[in-house]
Amino acid sequence: MSTDDEPARLRIETAGPGSIAAQRIRDAYTGDVLPAEALLTPEKVSAAPGTSNLPPAVLCLGREEELARLRRILSSGHEGAITQSGAVHGLGGIGKSTLALHYAHRYRGDYSLIWWINAASPDEIETSLTALTHTLVPSWAAEANREAQVAWAMQWLAWHPGWLLVYDNVENPDDLTPYTGALHQGHHLATSRRTTGWPDNAPTLMLGNLDPDDATTLLCRLVFKDATPTARQQADARVLAVELGYFPLAIKQAGAYLAQNRGISCDAYRRTLGSKLAKTAHGSDAERTLARIWNVTLHTLEQADPLAVELLYTAAWLAPDDIPHSLLTPPGTDPDDIAEAVGTLAAYSMVTDTGTTLSLHRMVQTVLRTPQHTNGSQSTRHLRGRGRAEQAVLHHLTPPPGQGTPTEDQWDTLTPHLVTLAATRPPEHHNPPLTEAYEAAGDRLDQQGHTARAIPLYEANLAQCEQVLGDTHPDTLAGRNNLAGAYESAGDLERAIPLYEATLAQYEQVLGDTHLDTLTSRNNLAYAYESAGDLERAIPLYEATLAQ
Repeated sequence: MSTDDEPARLRIETAGPGSIAAQRIRDAYTGDVLPAEALLTPEKVSAAPGTSNLPPAVLCLGREEELARLRRILSSGHEGAITQSGAVHGLGGIGKSTLALHYAHRYRGDYSLIWWINAASPDEIETSLTALTHTLVPSWAAEANREAQVAWAMQWLAWHPGWLLVYDNVENPDDLTPYTGALHQGHHLATSRRTTGWPDNAPTLMLGNLDPDDATTLLCRLVFKDATPTARQQADARVLAVELGYFPLAIKQAGAYLAQNRGISCDAYRRTLGSKLAKTAHGSDAERTLARIWNVTLHTLEQADPLAVELLYTAAWLAPDDIPHSLLTPPGTDPDDIAEAVGTLAAYSMVTDTGTTLSLHRMVQTVLRTPQHTNGSQSTRHLRGRGRAEQAVLHHLTPPPGQGTPTEDQWDTLTPHLVTLAATRPPEHHNPPLTEAYEAAGDRLDQQGHTARAIPLYEANLAQCEQVLGDTHPDTLAGRNNLAGAYESAGDLERAIPLYEATLAQYEQVLGDTHLDTLTSRNNLAYAYESAGDLERAIPLYEATLAQ
């Protein structure tokens, strides 16, 4: 209350979130305060010079001709693909990623930004683009959802010139169409095992094995570092390179082993490999060679660092890229012990380590997941590794305290590993909590528009339902319908239609012709027939569904 001698003052009462109440203030703000960068549209945000997420440079010898040709391809247009020659079609380890990485590092100064994208699936491409947004506008990205982050990255790339995008390990060239078709301000470079399916304006560079001289030089550089080998050592290295088939990954693995065990000569190592040949009789020539190399390496690691071997067999069942160290750290284990074991694996070139995540070559994983023809516990250690991988993923899907479901970040991190576990599941495998995670991850991918990526998850879920619940249980029928829908979304009507037909027949048998689930199933089959151009079968089903 004011007196006659005191000027009247306005009294303000405030309450609730965002309210203010104070005396002698100058400026007052209510509501949410956005970071300054949130007001900047993509065209106004500049990348710092040299911005990239490139892995460290690696030794790359004997590819100068290929590098020069790759430079000409990208300089004349803005798309290119590194595949591999028909002689080794479908086989990794030829050096595609190494060549792309070497190109990116050599010409780094010519680009405004270089971004390395894990491109095995559409959702992995999107994850890499969200990382670009987090790099350029971190505060805004921390509050934005995944879809907005991807859209922002796309807009930035559309506005700014002079960048290089490297799509590594592309499984389906069509996955790149949304990016190569819309983004024309920079260069697109892809690596893939696929030799077909690329657009006409994306010339492919075919890679083969190293020539004998380059293979020998690379092996000597890896083994002897900067020292000059003797004539005898060079001769032994040349003979070993022949034994390794001049295959780049085999040269790299053998060189890393010999560099860590300097007391073993190239000749002695070659003779050791020969003794392993009979135990690795399956697979291609390159796969058998690599299996022999890894058998020697694993035998040494088992004596020096058993934890490293345990980690390797665990990681073999996870996605090949971006495996967090924390995912490989069981509860109660010292993270420093894990870091030391990972360092040992990196020294032997069994993994690539960034300090917080690691990656394995896909061929390493394939060999490690294959049962070994040995006696005792060694014959099942690949399955024990899978068990640890399953436990790790389920443990890291535990919701944070006070929450009922995992966070979006948890799902983003773990979904690639769930997809890999589902795609590599052993026959008759039974893990109900993991099956529930498969279904949840598949539904999430479906909601994000990545239904085709969910196929391994739905296949694993259906196999589990059939095994445990039987062919006609409602959960089995729902799982079969989900899988058929995923096949359809992927354009695979040859697999979708028979599955829809079987599902409808079982719905009619179990639930009757007029049940809602039966009607939905009948409509799904009719739509699949229509998509296949088979109106003679589609229309009667639509009519029957409408009538009921």
